[in-house]
Amino acid sequence: MAISVVMPALEMAQETGKLLAWRKKEGEQVAKGEPLLEIETDKAVVEVEAPGDGLLAGISAQVGDEIPVGQTIAWLVKPGEKLPAVGNPRSPSARATSTQERGSTAGSPPAVKHASAAPQISPKARRMAMDLGVDVARISGTGPGGVITAEDVQAFATAKDVGSAAAPAAQPLSSIARLMAERTTQSWTTVPHFFVSRDYDCTELLAVQKRLAPGIEQAHHSRLSITDLLIALVARVLVKHPRMNSSWSDGAIQPNKDVNMSVAIAVEEGVVSAVIHNADTMQLADICLRRQELTERARANKLRPADITGGSFTLSNLGMYQVDSFTAIIPPPQVGILAVGGISDRVAAAEGKPAIRPVMTVTLSSDHRAIDGAGAAKFLVDLAEAVQQPAKWLG
Repeated sequence: MAISVVMPALEMAQETGKLLAWRKKEGEQVAKGEPLLEIETDKAVVEVEAPGDGLLAGISAQVGDEIPVGQTIAWLVKPGEKLPAVGNPRSPSARATSTQERGSTAGSPPAVKHASAAPQISPKARRMAMDLGVDVARISGTGPGGVITAEDVQAFATAKDVGSAAAPAAQPLSSIARLMAERTTQSWTTVPHFFVSRDYDCTELLAVQKRLAPGIEQAHHSRLSITDLLIALVARVLVKHPRMNSSWSDGAIQPNKDVNMSVAIAVEEGVVSAVIHNADTMQLADICLRRQELTERARANKLRPADITGGSFTLSNLGMYQVDSFTAIIPPPQVGILAVGGISDRVAAAEGKPAIRPVMTVTLSSDHRAIDGAGAAKFLVDLAEAVQQPAKWLG
């Protein structure tokens, strides 16, 4: 039986996805789980894996198309197998034009929006054009079939700079930067935020990192970071505070059955959040490996759908940038995010006397519709114990 390839839904509010590249050509053999296409959603650039084995056939979407979620864009068939009959055999371009001519019809699926007026263009070149403020419609592609390459964009931008002394053009936002602008504005204007901060003595946290890091690095070739330790500890504390691990949906508090830690990762165009699922039950070494893998994929624009979905609470650590403290904006539908500053030596009271201790400031942003002040404070109390006695919480 033929297997349909559809535009996946990676979040509740997602309506469309943009096709950036096919990893296979029409007629090529595809194995289940193999990267099949690359799409751009409101969250990130994501690799989509093949849903089964077969020959890629019946491709109905082109690079650059905006495709409704759930719409079939290709099929995986066995050798000699015919494509399923799916209504009007005309091309998607014809269907889209016809739909526009006669207007929307109730109950009919939205047609693919083809980018016929714009050239096709490689993902790398497209991102470079956005960064340089170049109009790709003015570039002649030198790649196969006239595809615009990164070299074409760079050459055009250089010539433009040499030949023009005009004021710099406005820089369009990349998809990730645009997402950040839209999401943070929506959250800040619709979610009632409140903030609670605490300072934590990190003497034991640093000692645990120093003790465990060599073994993890030797066995897994991965560096144990403070972020890894905090992911593990915060996840375990969230088990005791299920309200903090919930979502706000349709005017009600929706508990999440799993503790899935979203981790803010800085990429070239902005910040994306990748998810470590069931972090409360994972070993520290596994968290370290998973976080490193997600970071590498995020910075290479190779995140997969499962990498960015299902998060229940977010950790954002700017300590590596020598930030003392900051407040973070909640990513809906989550109801909390923890902003972590750097660890620095400060004067603190120890046994009634001033002493120098490594101290870290954390700030918890909470959605006041789901969390009250006492609940937020109690969460930070338990997190203080976890940070100051990590061996007890990590087991």
